Amino acid sequence: MSVARVTEITSSSNKSFQDAIEQGIARAAKTLKNVEGAWIQDQKVVVENGKISAYRVNMKVTFILAE
Repeated sequence: MSVARVTEITSSSNKSFQDAIEQGIARAAKTLKNVEGAWIQDQKVVVENGKISAYRVNMKVTFILAE
């Protein structure tokens, strides 16, 4: 039997939503062991002077708790 926990994180990128997701997962995996998946809860962009300056994602990361 395994028990999982979910933590919510926010990540941003000036390239794309995909890059923001990848950076967020990579960073979460440095701190959390046994990352199993993520649910992208929200996406938004930051606009400055009429142009997109950042892509942001809020995600819920699921990881398995160690014994």
